Amino acid sequence: MSGSSNSQTVARHGGNPVLRAIGWLSQLAGITSALLIIASVAVTCQMIFIRFVLNGSTIWQTEGVTYMMIAATMLGLPYVQFLRGHVNVDLLPLMLPHGLRKVLAFLVLLLTLAVIGAMVWHGYHFWHEAWDWGETSNSPWNPKLWVPYLMLPLGFGLYFLQLAADFYAMLTEVEEPFGLNADATLSDVAERAD
Repeated sequence: MSGSSNSQTVARHGGNPVLRAIGWLSQLAGITSALLIIASVAVTCQMIFIRFVLNGSTIWQTEGVTYMMIAATMLGLPYVQFLRGHVNVDLLPLMLPHGLRKVLAFLVLLLTLAVIGAMVWHGYHFWHEAWDWGETSNSPWNPKLWVPYLMLPLGFGLYFLQLAADFYAMLTEVEEPFGLNADATLSDVAERAD
């Protein structure tokens, strides 16, 4: 149902400078995520060239690409939320009247904030232990692990911030619940599909 409804595709800010700044941070995280993916592809190509053309050994490339892809995933979270790109099934919200749709949207956001808040908390402790203990990987490259582990609290923290901005935008009626028009119904979507 998701692809056929009148839902908005980007977070709105309604002129609020805080919501605009959080949206800007989410977009910056998305750009950084895309650049990390491009860098990962370049390093993978370099690794293939060294191993199969020059018949050499690689030391850091596999591990580096893994860390870059994890960072890209974590930093991509707030950007995907900003774009409303996470999996969204509009079936239940479209069946509900506007008031209940709003209650459901607040409940979903509160539960998501609780789960992501726990991820921020545990990600921070995971990163802090690596920082405090000076952990390094067991590979020949031996990088300090606090650097890639920092992406966990950072990515989840930015995602939490974007979710909180979405919650506030809905609370102040800058956004509609689930990004759906207030008068959108399941029958409207079914008629458009025919």
